[in-house]
Amino acid sequence: MASPGSAPEAELSAYRLRRERELNSLYTTARSLTALGEVDEVLRSIVRHAHELIGCDFAYLSLLDEEGHLIVRASAGTISPEFSSARLPPGLGLGGRVIESRAPYWVSNYRAAEALPHDSAFDLLVPREGLMALLGVPLLVGDEAIGALFAADRTERPFEKDEVALFSAFAGHAAVALNNARLYEQTRSSLERLKDAYRTIEDQVATMERAAAVHESLTHVVLTGGGPGDIAQLLVEHLEGTVTVLDRDDRIIAARSPGAPGAYAGAALDPALREEARTTGRCATARRADGAHVSVVAVGAGGGHFGFLALARGHAPDPADVRMLERSAQILGLLVLMRDARVEAEERVRGELLMELMSPAPLHPAQRDRALARGVDVDHLDTLVVAECPGRTASDVVRQLKPLSARWSGLAGEYLGRATMLLRAEDPDAAARALHQELRRALGAPSLVAADRITAAERARSFTLAQRCLKVMRALGDEDRGAGTRRYSMYALVFDPDRADDLDRFLDDELGTLLAYDRRRSTDLVATAAAYFAQAGNLSRTARALHVHLNTLLKRLDRIGTLLGEDWREPESALRLQVALRLHGLRAVVDGEAPGSAG
Repeated sequence: MASPGSAPEAELSAYRLRRERELNSLYTTARSLTALGEVDEVLRSIVRHAHELIGCDFAYLSLLDEEGHLIVRASAGTISPEFSSARLPPGLGLGGRVIESRAPYWVSNYRAAEALPHDSAFDLLVPREGLMALLGVPLLVGDEAIGALFAADRTERPFEKDEVALFSAFAGHAAVALNNARLYEQTRSSLERLKDAYRTIEDQVATMERAAAVHESLTHVVLTGGGPGDIAQLLVEHLEGTVTVLDRDDRIIAARSPGAPGAYAGAALDPALREEARTTGRCATARRADGAHVSVVAVGAGGGHFGFLALARGHAPDPADVRMLERSAQILGLLVLMRDARVEAEERVRGELLMELMSPAPLHPAQRDRALARGVDVDHLDTLVVAECPGRTASDVVRQLKPLSARWSGLAGEYLGRATMLLRAEDPDAAARALHQELRRALGAPSLVAADRITAAERARSFTLAQRCLKVMRALGDEDRGAGTRRYSMYALVFDPDRADDLDRFLDDELGTLLAYDRRRSTDLVATAAAYFAQAGNLSRTARALHVHLNTLLKRLDRIGTLLGEDWREPESALRLQVALRLHGLRAVVDGEAPGSAG
């Protein structure tokens, strides 16, 4: 039997294997580029690693000929010889859609995809190969589509967003490698034909070798777990200028200069230049007022925008420098994509750990070890917090709690539809106030936070107390506050299920006669008494609040006196009755009953 923690561990293991496939494919493609191999060799390498990367039944790559036909040039995993040399006329099939749109496109069942214009010759090959689900992404060199890369399965299924994004990022990388291999072949042919142009060709080869060396260095950064700062420093060393990396919110996350590696010597990026880079997907260059040339490339992968990469220096970049910047932006996009996937997996595991801790079952040692690996000592999680924000879902609130949980060495997630957090705190009330301030600032709206000290590892009980305490806070008019449940201990009879019998006895002693009378006669004496005390005994205001005539009110008050005794408005009796009425109303809110019910 699998342990409770096996599913998350399997998921993390699968994620690590997928990441390893990504990096291995990236490294192998880079080696093909560095070796300046033959085009056919690069084509075979691309489909082989694409097949491994996406984990599909088979993969193939088609290139456009001079007449616009898509011709299969390489495949991996195919079984039909005819399919390995298939031709698709312009504008037909899924390949035609990918070339025309220059964007990824997929179908879960190619044969049933009526929205695609089918080619009869190609459709004859589909059943022989068993093709069913098909994903295609364009191979782009600048704005030009030179072909398409396909992943296919022999069973019907959808392609997830992450698969499409990853396959698109790989296709962009593959297009660079293929284009460089083509350039190398063209250069070698020119060298053979034009002996008198040897010096020029030698310079071109040197430029390509420099670009290949940089690309291999970039790949090494990825393989060794480097980040934007490492890539920025590498570009500074090769391009001799100030390099800046901005995230999707235009915040600087890395900046390097030749004179001071940790300093930012550039200026704010021109919005028009950023927009051009983002719109075209190419490097955009402009000259600043101080004479420096600024080159900007948008960082993205799979159609997502992750920020910008900028180079500032005294002279404009040459074509090789532009390619280097664009290639670096692709690598940065892949890094962000992998980082986001890693963060998402980590957050999912932390949420699952919280669910396991809330379970009454004993914690498995493996679960305890997984928590310790994330800096969480489950034996010291002594406080439970429940939070809510009107107009926001529990998922929205959890999204803000998760980064806070790491600072508190705790866990955050959604439990029974509530934003919940387990943490370690000396004072639950102080913790609730601090978390309330953080949440209010992050959400930009009033919020409520209740914290309860966990005793004897009864986390489920603390959850019940905290979430019921929130209802009491709201019923008392608190709409923007953080507090511990002890601060509302005078209302504990209402929100503590273990004291429900005490509350029942108290309410029965003080209100039982009125409640029974209301049930039998369909009257509303309980509400009348509550309104009377709420209006400080003022008869006119009480009548207006109840929307009844003054004579009607007087008759009701006389009836209350008859049932409770004429001293019901005396200080001692009135105090007990007011407390009972208040607790009765609060319990109706907490339990979701009508305030006048017997409860």
